[in-house]
Amino acid sequence: MLSGHEQMQRREGSSMRGHTAGLVGVLSLLVSLPVWAESPESVTTMGPKWMTVHQVKGVVGPSVQIDERGIVSATWVEEDKDTRTIFFAKSEKPNEALGTSVPVNRPTEDVYYRQESPALAVHGNEVFVTWSQTHPKITPDKPFSGELRLSKSTDGGRTFAPSILVNDDGQVIQHTFDSIQAAPDGTLHMAWIDGREGRKEPGTFVARSVDHGRTIAKNFKIDDNTCVCCRTAVATSADGVVYVAWRKIFDGNIRETVVSRSMDHGETFSTSVVVGNDRWVYPACPHRPASLGVDQRGRLYVVWYTEGADETPAIYLAYSDDQGKTFSAKKQLNRSKGTFPDHPQMAVDPAGRIAVIWEEQSPVRREVVVSYSLDRGRSFNEPIKLNEKNGQTPAVAVNQQGTVVMGWKEHAMPAHRLVIQTMQFPSTELALREAEDHEP
Repeated sequence: MLSGHEQMQRREGSSMRGHTAGLVGVLSLLVSLPVWAESPESVTTMGPKWMTVHQVKGVVGPSVQIDERGIVSATWVEEDKDTRTIFFAKSEKPNEALGTSVPVNRPTEDVYYRQESPALAVHGNEVFVTWSQTHPKITPDKPFSGELRLSKSTDGGRTFAPSILVNDDGQVIQHTFDSIQAAPDGTLHMAWIDGREGRKEPGTFVARSVDHGRTIAKNFKIDDNTCVCCRTAVATSADGVVYVAWRKIFDGNIRETVVSRSMDHGETFSTSVVVGNDRWVYPACPHRPASLGVDQRGRLYVVWYTEGADETPAIYLAYSDDQGKTFSAKKQLNRSKGTFPDHPQMAVDPAGRIAVIWEEQSPVRREVVVSYSLDRGRSFNEPIKLNEKNGQTPAVAVNQQGTVVMGWKEHAMPAHRLVIQTMQFPSTELALREAEDHEP
């Protein structure tokens, strides 16, 4: 089924760039300064760019995934006149453009408009999308109320079944800023922000599905005082540990990125742990989420935005080797002194190769850049610009073979366009050898 937009796909020539890994720079006792890598062996290949042009009022997205065959999936929201529709598309073969897009929601389901794309998880031939629907009983005094829905496809995204309700409270409140992750065993883990208890600040809630999205288990809260519109993040490890990240409000309007873990496959969660100890005082929600990833040796990585005690915008990475109980010194990833770094997202493959994508804003430009590490976060290459027009809302994913997919939105008046590009890490054996050589 065709979407309501005029779609045009264009392939641009691929290019190859060599970027490396070797330690440069000095580490402080508390915060790791940016470390830029150079090594002749470590070459990543940048793939072609695929663009879809959308002749509609507005576009939100995309979220992206890539499976072990190299098939890329994406989902986004289009607004045309007064109608909002979630679309899904995927490539039919590796290194090909996205195919024809199909609607995810029914025409009778009113998608709640927001800056975040729908959350996407792909597990084999199953596709799962969580999204917020404008609450059917919305009232003027509760204008942001919504229901959290789960849509599922069992035919690889060709068709989607009617959505099911995720939140189980039945209240006319906001249930949104959601995330979803499919664990290796197929269990779906979902997290979101929820104000069902009527507190001044909402809580972070979770739920899971153990039957491939047919039913949703009972919702439960894992923490209070959640920053109201910094999106949640979920990650799972190979041995079944589930991690959730969000921004938490502490006394004095201090806003910290925190992580909680579940050692029993999502049945219970630990007390949250502060990641960066940024001491950022901000009397409102910054609307900037964290991102999570786990490698095959169980190292948990967190990337987030903060302005810290000195109110300097920055993007940081830290990791944990004890399942989120403690975290390393934070490492700053942004390098430019003349831009504002924003909206970081991260993907981690089993070997611990990391891709972080974010925005670099200036008064007249909004760039999308990527920086990567081949040695489990010890060093990163200098950020690479990806976009052509003003870009925003970047997303990234990686498969077990180290094929990275990156997606973002560009403003190309009078239309919008979504851009997809791949990047190939070097061989897993080389990456593991480099990581072992650089272990302290």
